[in-house]
Amino acid sequence: MDRQPIVWKASAAEVARSRTADFMARHGIGTYQDLVGRSIADLEWFWEAAIGYLGIPFSKPYHTLVDTSDGIQFPRWFSGGEINISEVCVDRWVARDPERTALVAEQEDGTQRSYSFGELLESVERAAGALAEAGAAKGDTVAVYLPMTPEAVVSMLAAARIGAIYVPIFSGFGTEAVASRLEASQPAVMVTADGYTRRGNPIGMKETADRAIETAGVTPNVIVVSNLGQPDTPWTAGRDRWWEESLEAAPRMGAVATTSEDPVLLAYTSGTTGKPKGVVHVHGGLAVKLAVEGAFQFEIAPGDRVMWMTDMGWIMGPWMVVAGLSNGASLGCYDGAPDYPTTGRTWKLVESLGITVLGISPP
Repeated sequence: MDRQPIVWKASAAEVARSRTADFMARHGIGTYQDLVGRSIADLEWFWEAAIGYLGIPFSKPYHTLVDTSDGIQFPRWFSGGEINISEVCVDRWVARDPERTALVAEQEDGTQRSYSFGELLESVERAAGALAEAGAAKGDTVAVYLPMTPEAVVSMLAAARIGAIYVPIFSGFGTEAVASRLEASQPAVMVTADGYTRRGNPIGMKETADRAIETAGVTPNVIVVSNLGQPDTPWTAGRDRWWEESLEAAPRMGAVATTSEDPVLLAYTSGTTGKPKGVVHVHGGLAVKLAVEGAFQFEIAPGDRVMWMTDMGWIMGPWMVVAGLSNGASLGCYDGAPDYPTTGRTWKLVESLGITVLGISPP
């Protein structure tokens, strides 16, 4: 492959004010190569220094950074510690400034919704209560089949809050693809929507969810977000309940105690090299690694607004939520086609949502 031209390179001034440079200066490290070398030679120093620098909160301190007694292929990180991703992403920022913006979302028609950190926490606490009242508990799976709306972010954090395992499902999947993930994960609760809009046209989701549940032979209770406001949404009495009504009636729930090794995310591979495989991520590893990636590889900091043009069914959706919020940044979400009504919609979103860190896929 021919070498492609470098179209942008950080200036010396930009490098000097980066979070990586600040981290190095605090630890008396002269060059980036020295930092890489020390991080490899002294694993414990690097991760503990990074956790301290980013202020990642463990509700119970860990006693061992990484335990490889079962072999290097089976490491256990932050042994003895307790940490819950929802607290890492939301609670600690509420304690500092509950009015600061946490999330701004735009739909295809230009309608926007905004949440402060205080409002996001209340939504997450109430959604956690709604999931619990619908039958989800610690260790259960919660399948979330939603477009890229605020409810998708809230559902992820709410599942984590009660110690359940969040299973994101791409909003564009049909019956068979959704059913295969439901069959594999056996969710106690499924969260879906009546539908979404693409290129100005309504696309139903609840019908697909119903068929997938039947095909998979699973029996979750279903919480439905009224995203389109469709009055003729198919309904199964005794099983289905509306998101808005569920949250209004639910108690606000604090985060349950979860260990560093408790599972929090079951994300499926794309299937480009075979049948999609479910990959389990845990509270400690996911929270710390994505916070570090966000800070040092993506330069995400408080005051930034992060948006990845993605769906929660791709790993970059959950990545954006954790890497952004854990670093005190706010999120931008877009539910719509990236090139509608014009090919410049993505760049208009950057302007309308105030995005400072943008992630996109190659063509």
